[in-house]
Amino acid sequence: MGGIPVADGKKLRCGKVIRSGRLSKLPEETVKALEELDIDNIIDLRTPREIAENPPTILKGVEYHYLTLIPTAPPEQTAAKHMSTEMYAQSKRVKKDFGTYENFMHAMYSYIAFEEQSKATLKKIFDLIAAEERCILFHCNSGTDRTGIIAMLLLSVLGADRQTIIDDYMLSYRLQRRRRYWQKFGLICSPISLKFKHLLYAQMLPKPQYISQLMDEIEEKYGTISDYMKNGLGMTEEQLLAIKDKYLE
Repeated sequence: MGGIPVADGKKLRCGKVIRSGRLSKLPEETVKALEELDIDNIIDLRTPREIAENPPTILKGVEYHYLTLIPTAPPEQTAAKHMSTEMYAQSKRVKKDFGTYENFMHAMYSYIAFEEQSKATLKKIFDLIAAEERCILFHCNSGTDRTGIIAMLLLSVLGADRQTIIDDYMLSYRLQRRRRYWQKFGLICSPISLKFKHLLYAQMLPKPQYISQLMDEIEEKYGTISDYMKNGLGMTEEQLLAIKDKYLE
């Protein structure tokens, strides 16, 4: 994320923070490149089921933190079942309970930001970010939703404007166009219900309003995202200043 412009003509320091999709079955050249980046800590936001299905490729000299954020699904979803099975069950009630799939995605993002257990996990994540002296990497499965929320909060604390944050979030779409194409093709050919196809496609396709609406909701409830970090998550002013000191140049 180095080089992203923030407030007062500053930018996010290079070589300090990386966001990613899952680090599974990495080729040797990728492992070598990552090990040269001075990464000290990796935060894996995935559920135990996701980790079991796609175990991480272990990098030398790195400490791993498995801090499960609630997956992109409403409160009724649990991590105990295979995600596709659970998502299929959820697809049957999405239209009834949420009206649109966009509303469904907003509900999931909101749940990650405001559910108490999730907020406790977010606090642990930012405790690590505030304490990190070298380079830290955080990731979920696709690097879009859970990872995108962490990136949004971090960039907000550093003073990035809204459009910059949205542009960074949408990199998950621009850098994965080929993957999205084949995912969509696979959905078209898949013998599953149309409702389930709509749900899966809505979840795999990031849209600017997903992150923008979450920012609106945080600001409506707390005033600013920095106030959310302090009053919602329990971060101290000293920690937020430490993040700015370490990640700005």
